Amino acid sequence: MSREVIIRPLDAEAFAPFGEVIEARGVPSAMINQGKCARFTDLAALDFADGRAGISVFEGQSYALPLALTMMERHPLGSQAFLPLSDDPFLVIVAPDQEGVPGVPQAFLTMPGQGVNYRRNVWHGVLTPLERAGRFAVIDRIGEGNNLEEYWFEQPWRVLENTG
Repeated sequence: MSREVIIRPLDAEAFAPFGEVIEARGVPSAMINQGKCARFTDLAALDFADGRAGISVFEGQSYALPLALTMMERHPLGSQAFLPLSDDPFLVIVAPDQEGVPGVPQAFLTMPGQGVNYRRNVWHGVLTPLERAGRFAVIDRIGEGNNLEEYWFEQPWRVLENTG
């Protein structure tokens, strides 16, 4: 079996099994502030077993391609949304659950204005800015209990740019 993952552009349909793409697209839900602000409402389904939603800021160091994917994680007690605070692209790596471990990973590259919400219990890679360090607003569960499960691959996957 090939251990390569080819990066493709992030789009809502391809990402749907894992969560939502968060972006201001289409017709706004409402125009507010005397018509000077478009509101795009309810773009992601936050889901927590207990606890509460919290907003944090993450500062992630940049990664280079090709990337050796050695570990994936998931959060059994709550969803996790990442909203970049710049227009720089970042890599989104997800995998279906396969009997309690990650299946074959999929990799997506964001476009300016896109964020993601990982559903509760979805396997995903770590925060992966590519061009330079990145700052992100993160909305996730704050509460008691272990909300992190890691899986380390015996053999890494190579994540490659799409050259075709």
